Amino acid sequence: MNPLFIIMLILFFALMLFIGILLSHNPGLAIEIQRRFYAKINWKLEPISMPKELRNTRTMGWFLITSSLLVIAYLIKISIK
Repeated sequence: MNPLFIIMLILFFALMLFIGILLSHNPGLAIEIQRRFYAKINWKLEPISMPKELRNTRTMGWFLITSSLLVIAYLIKISIK
């Protein structure tokens, strides 16, 4: 594989890992950022159930963390060969 491509993938998945950590440890911030974005385009966004929304956002963060770690491990494995 092209080394530049591998570097770009590692940077992309490092960003994915950062976003996953942010979502899993502070889901309320992610929801508030989403609300503000939708308010700017003149949409009102309110979750039906805030506890459920927080749980789902935290789960999505853990999914991002897990998937980014798996991809980075795979990239390390193929670069060793």
